[in-house]
Amino acid sequence: MSATTRTVRRSFARRAGESAFGVLLLVRYLLLGLLTLLIVVGGFLGSWDTARDAMSPGDLPQGRLTLAACSDDACTGVFEPSGATVALVQPIAREPGETLDVAVYEDTGEAIRTGLPGVLYSWLPLMGALLLASVVIAGGLRMYRVAAATGATALAALGLTFALWI
Repeated sequence: MSATTRTVRRSFARRAGESAFGVLLLVRYLLLGLLTLLIVVGGFLGSWDTARDAMSPGDLPQGRLTLAACSDDACTGVFEPSGATVALVQPIAREPGETLDVAVYEDTGEAIRTGLPGVLYSWLPLMGALLLASVVIAGGLRMYRVAAATGATALAALGLTFALWI
């Protein structure tokens, strides 16, 4: 006896439902991918103005800032070589008498740190965005290894930033 195979044709409704489900999955991946991209680009743009000047001060005057007085959110001190009094806005209180490498915005009298600690500190918004993006990557896109690598990289950079900043 020979076995005959019988092809059963699926109904139109079932084929349409399977196609619609595939389209919904594709739309989900596209929207979550765009959300992830938006988060990372927002972090990059939030960091770029300060990071650009911390990495390459260009025309900004560079020198050392000797701290004279510090509060919880800013320190003021004398900028060498000009001798002007400038402010360094920061969330970590420092001790008067410390000297830091800075670049100064002449129009506002505000200083930003340069060197590796200043560069890492200026990229903090991007690091936070990468942490948030790793949650979206893991939870929405189900790409667990990529999310773990993204989150671990951001956490390592955050840890290094605060280790060098203090």
